[in-house]
Amino acid sequence: MRPYVVGLTGGIGSGKSAVADLFAERGVAIIDTDAIAHALTAPGGAAMPTIRAEFGDAVASADGALDRAAMRAMVFVEPAARKRLEAILHPLIRAESERRVVAQTVGSPYAILIVPLLVEAGGDYRSRVDRIAVVDCAEATQMARVMRRNGLAANEIERILAAQATRVERLAAADDVIENDGELAALPPQVMRLHLQYLEYSRHVC
Repeated sequence: MRPYVVGLTGGIGSGKSAVADLFAERGVAIIDTDAIAHALTAPGGAAMPTIRAEFGDAVASADGALDRAAMRAMVFVEPAARKRLEAILHPLIRAESERRVVAQTVGSPYAILIVPLLVEAGGDYRSRVDRIAVVDCAEATQMARVMRRNGLAANEIERILAAQATRVERLAAADDVIENDGELAALPPQVMRLHLQYLEYSRHVC
């Protein structure tokens, strides 16, 4: 029996990690494509030799990891660089996430696959998930959260938001919506409701 997979997405600062933690508390396997990307671009990461060959040593930090600030600066000057980086990372992320979905769902009723750019990826990820859950909040809320969390300037966050799907596009792709514009206390009831639904849906997968 193949695992039932829910794709969890949302814009930067929407609260995907907080929602994923609540699913994890209920015994659900969590596969985070951002965590996979970080592992691939860490010191000794599998993607780093190809990235250095493509972009030069300037995008690597002293310890051999991807220098994210340098990469952001390069993308700002040369927007096509993002596509070149994605062409290296996405196949590796896809292969590892598929491996983890199988390995980590042993004993789990279903899997949550966190894909920040699920909507932007089009059919690639949508064909690999049974359902799409979107963590939604206002853009102003995203801005405030990212400023507090990452210390980025407003113009940097605006560039990130501009490169992501719009709120309208994400909501149009959603099967389920988790509202996260207010207090964290509003999340557990929503997650529990969806968890019970996904348990039921997963029973019918063959």
